[in-house]
Amino acid sequence: MNTPLTNQPIRVGVLGFGGLGQAAAKLLSSKREMILVAVADQNGYAYSTEGLNTQACITTYQNQGTIGHLEAFGTLSNNSIQDLIQVTGDAVDGYFLALPNLPNDFIPSVAKEFIQAGWQGVLVDAIKRTSAVEQLLSMKDELQAAGITYMTGCGATPGLLTAAAALAAQSYAEIHNVVITFGVGIANWEAYRATVREDIGHMPGYSIEAARAMTDAEVEALLDRTNGVLTLENMEHADDVMLEVAGICSRDRVTVGGVVDTRNPKKPLSTNVKITGRTFEGKISTHTFTLGDETSMAANVCGPAFGYLKAAQELRQRGISGLFTAAEIMPKFVK
Repeated sequence: MNTPLTNQPIRVGVLGFGGLGQAAAKLLSSKREMILVAVADQNGYAYSTEGLNTQACITTYQNQGTIGHLEAFGTLSNNSIQDLIQVTGDAVDGYFLALPNLPNDFIPSVAKEFIQAGWQGVLVDAIKRTSAVEQLLSMKDELQAAGITYMTGCGATPGLLTAAAALAAQSYAEIHNVVITFGVGIANWEAYRATVREDIGHMPGYSIEAARAMTDAEVEALLDRTNGVLTLENMEHADDVMLEVAGICSRDRVTVGGVVDTRNPKKPLSTNVKITGRTFEGKISTHTFTLGDETSMAANVCGPAFGYLKAAQELRQRGISGLFTAAEIMPKFVK
């Protein structure tokens, strides 16, 4: 069913209100083409058809532990996502899933909640792991039948850098390898507890399940041993399956790794993607796309995520639903 074209702002909900969710809300407050109308965390949700005040949401969450305490608009709930979907219905055009994928099937399970509720609209995630994206790929027909336009892997990497690799690949007749290297600086790891745990799950000797079970004290002890730095190599990262699905190259030619400094906002190294291939003339060359060191993780994740949400909304307006990745669709700049 086609959604009628409209000049009204896209009504957006953010699921998850930790560091990433709060950054997403801040970004939305500066946009004219989108309006934040719904937020959910683990213990509650808030909804207003006229839009939510970003600073009030953040202050409430930081002082009282849940957005459910937001004056006039908040509701406490142990099933906040399900309840928010039921309360808002089609009054929310699209959701950004700023959720930790802990356990590894959590975000796919959230997608199933939207399907089961009969909701139709746009969903966008910034999911990282290959196996999690593969679970969503297996739901492609279900999402299409449900009338949901879902964009997966739409953060920085996978996301912005995956799209850059797909674009740069056009110069070549054959792709030899794609190497993604990221540097992330975080002033306070506690603002990104779930993200740091996901990164720990990529380290040798750890798993997603083990990282999820760690207490804050155990995480801090690990960070003390590493001086706050996490070095990640040969990660199970969804850029590989996304580039494979897009027909760019096989997943075994994609390598992802990086360094996360949890005690310094300055990036420990520049984030970049290098695409090496052979041109039709037989020349071997490498394209490099490097992100500016001044852009934060939050800016490089949330900006593309909402750009992909806008692109997905345009697809939906044309009656197109189903699952797409950041390597298949270009994001649209949100004013």
